[in-house]
Amino acid sequence: MANSAPGLDQVLTALRAAGEDTRLRILLLLSYGELSVSELTDILGQSQPRISRHLKQLMEAGIVERLREGAWAFFRLADSHPVLRLLRALLDSLDREDIVVKGDRERFDNARRARARAADEYFSHLAPEWDKVRSLHTSEATVEAAVLELLENRGIWSFLDLGTGTGRMIQLLAPTVSHLAGLDSNHAMLGVARSNLQRAGIGPVDLRQGDIYAPPFPAGIYDLVAMHQVLHYLDDPARAVSEAARLISAGGMLLVVDFAPHSLEFLRDDQKHRHLGFSHDDVIRWMSDAGLECVAIRDLPPPVERPDGLTVTLWLGKDRRIRTDWPLSPSNQGIV
Repeated sequence: MANSAPGLDQVLTALRAAGEDTRLRILLLLSYGELSVSELTDILGQSQPRISRHLKQLMEAGIVERLREGAWAFFRLADSHPVLRLLRALLDSLDREDIVVKGDRERFDNARRARARAADEYFSHLAPEWDKVRSLHTSEATVEAAVLELLENRGIWSFLDLGTGTGRMIQLLAPTVSHLAGLDSNHAMLGVARSNLQRAGIGPVDLRQGDIYAPPFPAGIYDLVAMHQVLHYLDDPARAVSEAARLISAGGMLLVVDFAPHSLEFLRDDQKHRHLGFSHDDVIRWMSDAGLECVAIRDLPPPVERPDGLTVTLWLGKDRRIRTDWPLSPSNQGIV
């Protein structure tokens, strides 16, 4: 964890990087939310090479970081940097009615609305197909209520949603979780998630594009990792569970939400499902092999009007390692 009290050299380096008109404007824009180079170019009315040079200096100072998303790259403030608290206080003190600041904010809002429209157009093509599957199982509200009940009072500070899709699981847990992250392999779907989270006023969220079999996150830092309606699309769900478990902190949890075994073969052809649900024994075994104990299972049957529908199952696995304060301080060991 970063030192909360930055050193003199760190402060001077950050202030030198921020001490230029365009770079200060970039930092203020990134304090509103992450942006691509092209978005910054449009907002600031400057050439892409010039914006890229300024971003490079800010990254070299460690106060801005870049996240790759396929052929795209998004930039955001490096909140882990010890000087960020100071810089945010500086940015917050700027006059929002300043003509330059106000113009940048208006163009930022326009860029965000354009991003939201693109996300809506993409999702509108998917929604009818998703609605077909939703009609086969209990309501999303019922599933979400079961998730919240299962996780109640379990002390979750950091959450990673693998296969985040629309970002709904992040939205669901955001009120009680401090650090939020999501992964999806689809750039366009990440745009949907980003738009939804921005509309809900949720942030910052560490959204990344990547492979669920090789998630680009540090090992052992998340209190909760979730895979919601993801495993049935995968060739190797056991491997995905193992990779997810690697990201969990000592005593942390893995939540899997998916379908129980069923015989609706059309889902393979129409919806590209690789697996027609999973048994309790399968998921328990995968969790056990990954070092997790399955501590809770909930089956949510289909609606009464669809007795031939899908049962949604929630499996909660817990890391077997015990959270401790090891290594003990000298006083805890009886040493004075």
